[in-house]
Amino acid sequence: MDTCNIAVTRITTLSPSDRLAALRARLAEAGLHGFIIPRSDEHLGEYVPPSGERLAWLTGFTGSAGLAIVLPDRAAVFTDGRYTLQVRSQADPDLWECRHLTDEPAADWLRAHAQGLRIGYDPWVHAVPAIDRLSVPGVTLVPVAANPIDAAWADRPPAPLAEAIPHPIAFAGKPAAEKRTEAAAILREANEAAAVLADPHSLAWLLNIRGGDLANTPLALGFALLHADARVEVFMAPQKVPPATRAHLGNQVVVRPREDLPAALDALRGSRVRIDAEATPAWFTERLRAAGAEITAGEDPCRLPRACKNPVERDGARAAHRRDAVAMARFLAWFAAEAPKGGLTEISAAAQLLAFRREVDRFRGESFSAISGAGEHGAIVHYRVTPESNRRIAPDECYLIDSGGQYLDGTTDITRTLWTGPGPAPAQLRDRATRVLKGHIALATLRFPAGVAGPHMDAIARRPLWDAGLDYDHGTGHGVGSFLSVHEGPAAFSRAARVVPLREGMILSDEPGFYATGEYGIRLENLLLVVPSVVQGAAKPFLEFETLTLAPFDRALIDVALLAPTERDWLNAYHARVLAEVAPRCDAATAAWLAQACAPV
Repeated sequence: MDTCNIAVTRITTLSPSDRLAALRARLAEAGLHGFIIPRSDEHLGEYVPPSGERLAWLTGFTGSAGLAIVLPDRAAVFTDGRYTLQVRSQADPDLWECRHLTDEPAADWLRAHAQGLRIGYDPWVHAVPAIDRLSVPGVTLVPVAANPIDAAWADRPPAPLAEAIPHPIAFAGKPAAEKRTEAAAILREANEAAAVLADPHSLAWLLNIRGGDLANTPLALGFALLHADARVEVFMAPQKVPPATRAHLGNQVVVRPREDLPAALDALRGSRVRIDAEATPAWFTERLRAAGAEITAGEDPCRLPRACKNPVERDGARAAHRRDAVAMARFLAWFAAEAPKGGLTEISAAAQLLAFRREVDRFRGESFSAISGAGEHGAIVHYRVTPESNRRIAPDECYLIDSGGQYLDGTTDITRTLWTGPGPAPAQLRDRATRVLKGHIALATLRFPAGVAGPHMDAIARRPLWDAGLDYDHGTGHGVGSFLSVHEGPAAFSRAARVVPLREGMILSDEPGFYATGEYGIRLENLLLVVPSVVQGAAKPFLEFETLTLAPFDRALIDVALLAPTERDWLNAYHARVLAEVAPRCDAATAAWLAQACAPV
């Protein structure tokens, strides 16, 4: 496969139109007609450091999922349903067409507009399957040796260099040496000599380390080779690994600069090497093939074990949620008192919640930037308030707050939709919010046989909305890590998710919603832990969910007449549990408010 070389001469900061023109000029010099820009960096994750925000730099779109394609005479940004409103407000419509990834796939757009053209891509930021999905007849996809956006991005931030630090066994629950041994056994059973680990979450879990390279996810960015004898070669800047961390890693883990990675792959000539194709940049596949290695397809051997939390991690998640619940109770009580006055803004409300969380033991930061959306902003699924978009939270409107915390013993993620008062909520709004609550309860109370996967369950949370001809354009839930990413695979409640059977120890979110564009948004989210279920007479093992999140739902948005008796019983039992577990940890004023908020309906 031929590779294009593109000059890397830096230029000064550019306007949006000049950035697009500069990219096109460099592509023309390299004999290319276009270029594909994903949201991902070389680790293919959802969250990237500032130096990896190429899509945002070029298009202005700051969402966590998307793709842009630049051609000589047109350009398009593709996003999923979470970001259809956001992308139209951020990307200049005179420069960019805004397309829906599902309804108008990027491959179809290429087929229609790029016939006979040579389109470049950076093999470091695309997985092989992603490139395959974009491959269409009549369009030639060409890997480039250097990303042309980097050449134009004059003030590109440097790569992060935060230190990797040990994650104590008191929170990790299992020694790193034991994890390495178990992961290596998976390779030996498959007759594989090594596995490429491109996902830094795998490094964090496997080696019991955490870092600070990303704003909200405690990762030390790097790559690794896991060998079948349990040795690990880690490739990251040596200055990121201080002596204490090197001692923690032990003699079977060596740290080498990233510049040594090509030679390390070349040394695997003739070996069988596992690559998780969806989680690994295409560059690795091409380099290993050129070296003469035999590539085998297989899932990252750390991914599923990481998702199935061990007993220490499960207890840590429970403890973290109990402490986080105190911060949420203080915030909800404060909001209930202040919102009707009309003096709050989206930024001030989110800042107050963060202030409460900062007082919680073992808090290390937000698990993502809070989604704080009042009125019509709540309808933007992944809305991010800025000083420019910040608006007053008015009395008698809907307010959505989606937030979470990173604690040494667990990661939290909770969404509540609140009525600001002082007047009553409109009947239609209460109808929609109650249907969302009914869907939430349906999933939270589900018992299911082992082997059932997230995509099989997604519809259960949607039925109360479907019954009224309504729906929402995002998955119902995602996996959550243990002091790691708030969005963790491989399991999820989504029609688009992989069919991965849920297993004991997994933590997933339960977050159905409803969004009235230009008016309001509703989402209700708790985290659920998969636990064994005792079903009398069951012919096979069953599982169920333990709700981890502890915070009341806003009674002002609940139409009790729409709740079935079993749903009402669940809500009352849940609120009684919240009161019993959270109130004793709160100050007297918050506990008194909580008693009212958790009263039976």
